[in-house]
Amino acid sequence: MIGIIGAMEEEVAALKEAMDIHETVEQASMVFCKGVLCGKEVVIVRSGIGKVNAGICAQILVDRFKAEMLINTGIAGSLDAKIDIGDMVISTDALHHDMDATEFGYPVGQVPRMEVMSFPADEELVKKAVQASEKANPDIHTFTGRVASGDQFIASREVKDKIVENFHPLCVEMEGAGIAHAAHLNKVSYVIIRAISDKADNSASVDYPTFERQAIAHSVRLVKELLTLI
Repeated sequence: MIGIIGAMEEEVAALKEAMDIHETVEQASMVFCKGVLCGKEVVIVRSGIGKVNAGICAQILVDRFKAEMLINTGIAGSLDAKIDIGDMVISTDALHHDMDATEFGYPVGQVPRMEVMSFPADEELVKKAVQASEKANPDIHTFTGRVASGDQFIASREVKDKIVENFHPLCVEMEGAGIAHAAHLNKVSYVIIRAISDKADNSASVDYPTFERQAIAHSVRLVKELLTLI
């Protein structure tokens, strides 16, 4: 079973419309749609925004639906000048940029008493996601790299610069590390797919509403193509 998670309804609506839904289950105020999409058995769900919602959602997919693979689709802010609005980022790993236990001697981003700071994505799944993106969205660029997650919308250049200095990620968003963290603890594979909707700087308030719909469409096409490769 493949679990597909989007934070917002807009990020999963088109996928649910395209799937053959066999069952819907509500748990933790989330609606899990179980069925078939592109020939694969999937459960598609809107987690809600933020790392806690995303982590709870991932755990339910593993426990209740026996998901062996988690795909997180959605939008993000670019942290690299070469990555434009509409481009795709596929995660190599993910981490919590807002975790800070430096007072106890841990590096910023490190969850205390965990053996890793970042959570690696499944390498084969990353390769297939890149292949799917290049086929589904040939008019944009696809990048692979680190995804940084935190419970804040980044609209300040100063905050953006600090995240880049600390972690060197390609993009920033609000759910991926929660899902990656859950996948790591449960020993299941995952990949984060992010379409760039803004530049995570002072232009966010202008760019975000304009480009969100376009970015989501890119993600939806990628996910559908990826499922045919799995």
